[in-house]
Amino acid sequence: QVQLVESGGGLVQPGGSLRLSCAASGSIFSNYAMGWYRQAPGKQRELVAIITSGGSTNYVDSVKGRFTISRDNAKNTVYLQMNGLKPEDTAVYYCNARNIFTQFNFWGQGTQVTVSS
Repeated sequence: QVQLVESGGGLVQPGGSLRLSCAASGSIFSNYAMGWYRQAPGKQRELVAIITSGGSTNYVDSVKGRFTISRDNAKNTVYLQMNGLKPEDTAVYYCNARNIFTQFNFWGQGTQVTVSS
């Protein structure tokens, strides 16, 4: 079992930046692949970025070159640096942890990101 707490969301103007953080507790952090998902109103939740326990990353095409996912295993924290934000990035962003042995998924409570002028 792992508990996830996101922070760092907010309101930002188009072209601005935000950094989301997700602090994990309750289990061995390095046993989890970590991801960020988002869900906009009326849309399905979609994968934004993932980072494996070994540090390999992957991104949805719409954020490539603008967003960067990273993890600090010593701090049990995963980050999502978001630059060049667009109105279409507006959504609730969720942190996800997937156990690499059991494939069990755990979710944070979500943090709102709003990109608007």
